[in-house]
This record gives sequence, structure tokens and C-alpha cells, in this order.
Amino acid sequence: MTAVKASGSTYGNFFRVTTYGESHGGGVGCVIDGCPPRVPISEADMQIDLDRRRPGQSRITTPRKETDTCKIYSGVADGLTTGSPIHVNVPNTDQRGHDYKEMSVAYRPSHADATYDMKYGARSVQGGGRSSARETIGRVAAGALAKKILKLKCGTEILAYVSQVHKVILPEDLVDPETLTLEQVESNIVRCPDPEYAEKMIAAIDAVRVKGDSVGGVVTCIARNVPRGLGSPVFDKLEAELAKVMMSLPATKGTFLTGSEHNDEFYTDKSGRIRTRTNRSGGIQKKQNTVNRDKKEIELIARGRHDPCVVPRAVPMVEAMVALVLVDQLLAQYAQCELFPINPSLQEPL
Repeated sequence: MTAVKASGSTYGNFFRVTTYGESHGGGVGCVIDGCPPRVPISEADMQIDLDRRRPGQSRITTPRKETDTCKIYSGVADGLTTGSPIHVNVPNTDQRGHDYKEMSVAYRPSHADATYDMKYGARSVQGGGRSSARETIGRVAAGALAKKILKLKCGTEILAYVSQVHKVILPEDLVDPETLTLEQVESNIVRCPDPEYAEKMIAAIDAVRVKGDSVGGVVTCIARNVPRGLGSPVFDKLEAELAKVMMSLPATKGTFLTGSEHNDEFYTDKSGRIRTRTNRSGGIQKKQNTVNRDKKEIELIARGRHDPCVVPRAVPMVEAMVALVLVDQLLAQYAQCELFPINPSLQEPL
């Protein structure tokens, strides 16, 4: 019998992570299945990365106030994983569903509102539902566990940082990938390890923040001591898996443009179909031309609390996704290639 994977909320073949929840629902989280037993893990371990991801950290992030406090409900006993499914939940405590009243009928340009309606014929209106960045809480919690497994088994370290905000680009020679530390990355609110360029990036975000606009940037991720041989030909190459998970994160496409320049307005064409005037796909919180569910062209001011630049909060998200790929491929390597003794003339033990 062939199993058909019909839902897009699960990643991994051996280390399987399913995320759940909506931005303004009761909570968000994940279920991790396939985790090896006897791995030491605690809520505090996960909380470190969740705190790096959470909203309300500084003036350059969304002002939504959430502690994002996680609780492990299953799969861990006496501080060790048991081998059974691990359920991690984070409650939503600062929902403001009324901020999204207009979005119940009108589509925000360059958001997923219209996309969800056109696919499912229904959607969770408040805060973007599953398309909200709050969905990544489950990924980051699972990623913290994956990072711990990789560190304990292989000495693998995963560390990301912000290397660009809008047109401020950190020169590559200012960062040594062999010696970069978490303390350097976390030394400022933009998560750029160079203090001088960090100030330039913060100034760039402030400049658009006060105008109600937004900017993008680039996150660079370093993975040290990665075992050889991970990944499989031809469709499951390691870089192919990494590309997939990175593109699955919200707002992944980098650009030099501001949100207002990168934005795609909706309109209704002569045949009554909803279309976009351009195909750039950005975000902005100013007054915009769009259409509603009745296909009438209107103006919309999107309310709610949003990031003028999501890049600093994306750093732990990127680390988590790299970790989930590597740990899944590590378990695959064991399952296929380490069942019998390795060829020591060609292979290294994991």
C-alpha cells in the first residue's frame, strides 16, 4: 500500500514534526515523533530559542506581547525523551481578533488571505491563521531538540545571524564562521554580530518603521561539524532539503525593496476574477487598493501588530529548520548506511 502525504503541516521521514495552531486561536505548538529515546531535554532548553523568536523583543519587532512559554505534555520523563511522541504547546495570550475585522471580507495585498480562500473556501481570519509567523513556534521548539541531538551525537553546531537589512550588507570578511559565537549574535536587537553594521541595520529599520512600511534582509546560517554522507540522491539531496525548508518559512523571499515597493495590489478583471497587478509579493501596512470577498475593489488599511523587519526574529527559525533537516538525515543515514559495519577506508563513523 502506498501512503499519500496530503497535508503540508508535517516535515521529516524519521524525525517527524507536525506543527499546529493559528495566530489568534487557543495556542500553537508541535508533535515530534521518531525522536530517539534517552535524550536529555527540558522546557527550559526549548525556551531559550523560543525567547529569541518571540514578539515584543524590541522596537524593531512587532509590539504583540507574548511570553511564548512552552509546556511539554508527553514524550519526556525524568528529563529524558522516552521514544514516544513529544507534544509541546505554547498558549496564545495577547490575541486581538477585533484588529482583523476588515480582513474578514478584504484581502491584504501580498498576504495569504486570498490564497487560503481560493484553496480551502474558508480561512481563519484573525492574524493570518496558519500563515502567521506564530506557526513557527512549533518548528523552533522541535528545532531546539534537534540541535541538542546533533550536538550530543556529532558535535554539530548551528548558528545563524543577520547579514543584511534592506541595503545595509555586512561584508563577509567581518564574520569568522569558525569562531562566531551565540553571544556575538545576541549582543544587539538586530542579531548582527558586528556592532557597527548592527547600528546601521537598526537605523534602516527605524527609518521605515515610523512610516508604517517594512523592509527585508538576509539571514546567514553556519553549520559546523556536519557529518559526511548526509542526504540522498537524487531528489533528497541535502541542499535540496535545505532549500525546501527555508522556502517553507513565512516571508522567505529576500529583496532590496521596501514592503510598499514589493507589494502586489489586488483588482477584479473584466471577467470578474480576482488578480494581482504585479507579481512581487511583499508586505505593507499603509492604505492599499485591494478587493473583498464580493470582488469589489476597495481601499484597505491593514490593522494589527506587525514586524517592520521580520529578519531578526527569523534567525532562530532558520537555525531550527537547518537542525530539523540535519537530524532527519542523520537518522536516515543510520537506518540505511550504518546497519552493518562501515567501510573504514571510505567512510567515517557518525
